[in-house]
Amino acid sequence: MTYRITAPQQLETEINLPASKSISNRALIIYALSGRKTMPEHLSDCDDTEVMINALRDMPETIDIKAGGTAMRFLTAYLAVTPGEHTITGTERMRHRPINILADALLRLGADVAYEENEGFPPLRIKGRQLQGGSLEVQGDVSSQFISALLMIAPGMEKGLTLHLTGDIISRPYIDLTLCTMRNFGANAEWTDNDTIEVKPQPYTAQDYYIESDWSAASYWYEILALSKDNEAEIRLNGLMDGSLQGDSVVKYLFSMLGIKTSFSSRTRNVPTTVTLRKTGLVSARLDYDFKNQPDLAQTFVVTCAMMGVPFHFTGLATLHI
Repeated sequence: MTYRITAPQQLETEINLPASKSISNRALIIYALSGRKTMPEHLSDCDDTEVMINALRDMPETIDIKAGGTAMRFLTAYLAVTPGEHTITGTERMRHRPINILADALLRLGADVAYEENEGFPPLRIKGRQLQGGSLEVQGDVSSQFISALLMIAPGMEKGLTLHLTGDIISRPYIDLTLCTMRNFGANAEWTDNDTIEVKPQPYTAQDYYIESDWSAASYWYEILALSKDNEAEIRLNGLMDGSLQGDSVVKYLFSMLGIKTSFSSRTRNVPTTVTLRKTGLVSARLDYDFKNQPDLAQTFVVTCAMMGVPFHFTGLATLHI
């Protein structure tokens, strides 16, 4: 099958962006832990979120998360504190992605987690139980999803959780996003030092919740506009928030150096609004950036800079090899 893709001569459009997968998956776990039966509003329609919705709704003995990496990590922690016995598995590729950092941390907290096949990899057999919590040390240079998985189940632990992160902490904005979402549901969770997070033993409060649109998805529309030959082009993106805690919201600052201006229809915090993108014609001679906190944006900027002929030097890409 052959696809022919042709750029339009003129570009003027309005886009309803998909919901943030990062927020959706966090909100789903917290909703379940809070005892809420109805789902948050404006959930992502990605595969990761779909498998999580199905798992939390049906809770089968064997939970197949397919290729959902986020679902594997978040549900592993959730099952460890939820009554019942389950096996969590995935695709062949997923069964070769290491889970030992999270599983070992849960074991140290008293969880009942066992490897079904290969040590350190899914599938896992998990028997849910009440965890005592306490103090735990975890590497800071691992996926923030391991850290977020532990944080989200901490409010229900008898002693809460004090999490010490060692070494360089990568993807810190995603950890902050987790803590913010937890606090929105009544958790007492905060940084007490540059490398320490404390979560008090204080259960979640069930409430309504609206999911912001996805800044990662917005990045591709920024790219389309940056590469467009139409100097009068305009793209309107719906559902984004000013002051967003999504790490990839930095895209608006980075693309300003590639000639794109971002305007918010409203700057009321935590209220979804429309963002308008236009060209400025002012493009930096070079782009240097450390993507340690926004690794998902690196590919977009590699392609954009290459297509625009803008020299670049990008660092902080250690997680991409995974």
